[in-house]
Formats: sequence, structure tokens, C-alpha cells
Amino acid sequence: MQTATLAGPRDRTLGMLLMCAGVACLSTNDAIAKLLAADYHPMQILFLRNLFALPAALAIAVTMGGPGALRSHRPAAHLLRGVLWIGAAFLFFSSLRLMPLAEATALVFVAPLFITAISALFLGEQVGWRRWLAVLAGFLGVLVAIRPGAEAFRPASLLPVATAAVYALLMVSARWVDRRESVWTLLLYLTGAGTLVSALAVPFFWVPLQAGDLWLCAAISVFGTAGMTMITQAFRLAPAVVVAPLDYTALVWATLLGWALWREMPAPAVFVGAAVIIASGAFTIWREHRAQG
Repeated sequence: MQTATLAGPRDRTLGMLLMCAGVACLSTNDAIAKLLAADYHPMQILFLRNLFALPAALAIAVTMGGPGALRSHRPAAHLLRGVLWIGAAFLFFSSLRLMPLAEATALVFVAPLFITAISALFLGEQVGWRRWLAVLAGFLGVLVAIRPGAEAFRPASLLPVATAAVYALLMVSARWVDRRESVWTLLLYLTGAGTLVSALAVPFFWVPLQAGDLWLCAAISVFGTAGMTMITQAFRLAPAVVVAPLDYTALVWATLLGWALWREMPAPAVFVGAAVIIASGAFTIWREHRAQG
């Protein structure tokens, strides 16, 4: 993903506002997915979400990137990213059927730590001892949140952690995409590949769609596409070290939405673990910025 290098105060402020708004949209997207998951299989939700979003993604790509945004130099890389995208979303939507929204959201925050570990172990990147300590601290935060061995432990808590691992692979796989392609091309092809992959699987899980749920399917596409677009633009306007930590505001939205819609309130241990995960992730982002700068 392209990031801003010389952003002025106005661009930084706008980038931060777009990031916060984008995160709010994606949190709303997740809440709608949880509502739909009560009656539909996660794969059906993903198919409908991508199908509804594809025309908007096409329009955004052409508007922002011009006709050249429709061209890909490495279609196979996008197809692989589509598989990873559907895999990560499937795991997360599955977790929403079984656990509170805020708890699932908190555990997904471990993704930046997975990215660091994957980059060091499999891509040969140099990762200093401070970042390794941050990774270790983050995973300790996961243990605090899911409490393995305790009476309150639920196996479903492992689903968001698996989501984070697959999502980290998705983020790392962006390096296999041709550098000549814009972020708008990536957004379009990710949506298109996600539509294709989910279309192949959805016949095995399809149930008739209730007319009253059509607006929820449309809403999940609107909020999901709007969120991704705003976050993409935020990274173009302001440095990653400025906007990336604002992703953690999702926990605030997830907690509020979970309480308002389902009267969910995670256990205190979840918030303690989330605080450790967030601190570790923010430190990792900061160290990454210093290493690049």
C-alpha cells in the first residue's frame, strides 16, 4: 500500500479523520455481519457482500485511478489474495456467530504481530530484539484475553486469532503484486477475486434470502466498501505511523455496537489482554516506521 511521505498538517488531519471514519464503517460492517450470521452461513454473507460491492469498487477504481486501474500485470497474485481474503473473512464471520463482537475484534488486533513474525521467519527481513519482545508481549496479551485452561475459555476464541494469521498473509502477499498497480487496482481485484472465490463455494451453503434482509446485504456492502476506501485514502494522505494506530478505535465501536445490539460486555480480562495487544501493535508500527525512515 502506498503511504504518504511528505504530508502537511492538513493532509495528516484529513488522513486521521478518514481513518477513524473508515474504522467506524468497518465496525458497522462487522456488526451487520453478526446480525446476518444468525440466519445465514458466513460464505453466503461473504458472497453477497462482495457481489453487491463489486460495482462500487469498479466505479471507485475507474474514478480514482482512471481506465488503467482496470489492468493487472499479475492476475494470479490477485486470485491468491482473493483466497486469503475470503479465508480471513470466513474465519472472522464464523467467530461472530459464537462470541461477542468486541472480544473477536480485540483478538484480531494481533495481526500486525503476525506480519512481523512472518516477515522475519519467511521473508528474511531484519527484526530487532525490541520488535520480537513486542511480538511476544502481544501473544501474551492474547493468552490473557482467551484464558486457555480457565473455565471461561471458549475454543471459538481461536477463530479471530486464526483470522489475524490469515489476514497477515494477505497483507504480506501485497508484495507479490506488480508495483506498477495502484491501490485502487488492488481494491478492485481483491473484491473481484473475493466474489469469484465465494461464488464457487456458496452453492453448498445457500439458503433462500428473506426479503427483509436485502437491505442488510446492501448495507454491509456499502459500509465495507466505504470503510476500505476511506482507510486506503487515509494511508495515501498521512504516514502509516500516524494513521495505523487509529485502527484500534475499532474496539471502542465494537464494544458500543455489541452492547447496543446484543447487550454484550466482554470480561475484564479481554480488555486487559486487548490493552497489551494494542500497545504491542502500536510499538511494532512505530518501530517499522523508524526502520523505514
